[in-house]
Amino acid sequence: MKNQAIVVRKYGGSSVLKLENTEIDEPERNEILLRQIGIGVNYHDIYVRSGLYKTLDLPGIPGCEGVGIIEKKGSQVDHFEIGDKVVYIDRQYGSYSNYKLISQELAIKVPKNIKSELVASNYLRAMTVIMLLEHVANIVKDQWIIVTAASGGVGRMLCKWASLLGIKVIGMVSDLSKVYDKSNSGCESIFVYHDKNLHKKIMKLTDNRGVDFIYDSVGSSNLFELIDLLRNCGHVINYGQASGMIPSFSMSMLAQKSLTVSRPILFHYIEDREKYESISRGAFRILRNKAIDYPSIEMFPLKDAHKTHDILESRKGGGSLYLQPDF
Repeated sequence: MKNQAIVVRKYGGSSVLKLENTEIDEPERNEILLRQIGIGVNYHDIYVRSGLYKTLDLPGIPGCEGVGIIEKKGSQVDHFEIGDKVVYIDRQYGSYSNYKLISQELAIKVPKNIKSELVASNYLRAMTVIMLLEHVANIVKDQWIIVTAASGGVGRMLCKWASLLGIKVIGMVSDLSKVYDKSNSGCESIFVYHDKNLHKKIMKLTDNRGVDFIYDSVGSSNLFELIDLLRNCGHVINYGQASGMIPSFSMSMLAQKSLTVSRPILFHYIEDREKYESISRGAFRILRNKAIDYPSIEMFPLKDAHKTHDILESRKGGGSLYLQPDF
């Protein structure tokens, strides 16, 4: 079957994202064929495209999430019908495409009361937030957390959802002008990384106790500048490295306060179908909640995938981007 997809033939900048004519197979017994109506764009895609994550065999089609309508199904597909609207996350990539062939085990039906464009642009982010707050760490009401990149897509949602759960949130950004809404996404306070009085301000805010958790997606050496703000038995969760790799460190640094470190990857938390469905239900709770304020959702044609990557990498936007095939 004829298809069009973005194909990466070498690692590099956004210019390596090229639209090509491709072929797609008929579904096997346990597979469904989707006509895609929305394709998620995430910072993870940039790591893959650049070669920081060498998890896509080249030449290959990037992208790990999308929303689509089932057009064909295999003989043993019993959970879905032709015409169903489903969302998926696929660690094998291939989402930057008009059509997508997936196992039925990867598909989740989209609730009728959630718009397709919202799911396409924020499903993986909502899944990540549920993983971070409910599965990676056992956080309870009134505990303090620091969230880096608090103005980014996941960061903003993480801050707001945590605050709705009664968690006290401190946001970190590189520039206060990036803060999206007047409510500070539910944060008690938002600070910039280069604030010379950062340690003093946060200790005062937490009654000199420090914070319980740090959620970091920035990476590089910034993380070490925040670790001193953890209280004894605190927990660092690093789930991204937008500013670069985290330098090696000695385990004795953690021993000074009995700290723990996690580096979660969502794919590992949804390998089991039951957990996949559970985290999806949590994600849909977030997407249904009217207290979550999203920036305007922007659609780009599939052929302009490179533009969405440029926007994300510029750090000047990209709150809710998605791609749409041109049939």
